Amino acid sequence: MTLEEKLIGLLTRKNMTISTVESLTGGMLSARLVKVSGASNVFGQGLVTYSNEAKHRLAGVPEEVLNTCGAVSPQTAQAMVLCGAKSAGSDVCIATTGNAGPTGSEGKPVGLVYIACSIHNRAWVNEYVFEGDRQSIREQTVEKALELALSSLQEYLGL
Repeated sequence: MTLEEKLIGLLTRKNMTISTVESLTGGMLSARLVKVSGASNVFGQGLVTYSNEAKHRLAGVPEEVLNTCGAVSPQTAQAMVLCGAKSAGSDVCIATTGNAGPTGSEGKPVGLVYIACSIHNRAWVNEYVFEGDRQSIREQTVEKALELALSSLQEYLGL
């Protein structure tokens, strides 16, 4: 059974909903979720907020956070996931932001990724540094995002 099947199954059994707010993954995370039969019962909204303007306008990330911390930061990931859950009215939300390359900047190297998960307004944010090309970094991010969502939900539910 895939991670997304386990996650959708658990959400279905617990009558909970999920949403996504994606930056570097550009919809790949949402695509993995909707591959699962029955996903429409728990997945109501996925946002792709690639630009800072979209992160602010659609996901509700405060401009101050984007201006002071940058798009690739734990603060932005946390704001994306908490604002995304509120916007979607979902129990669970997953957010991804990072630098998939091909170029990095000081303090924000290629492969630096932040993945956040929120459940009922409680947020977890993890930092990763992935190696590989742009596509590989994006795929690794999706895999870790699904893992984080599943493990966070299991912890939250005491399973």
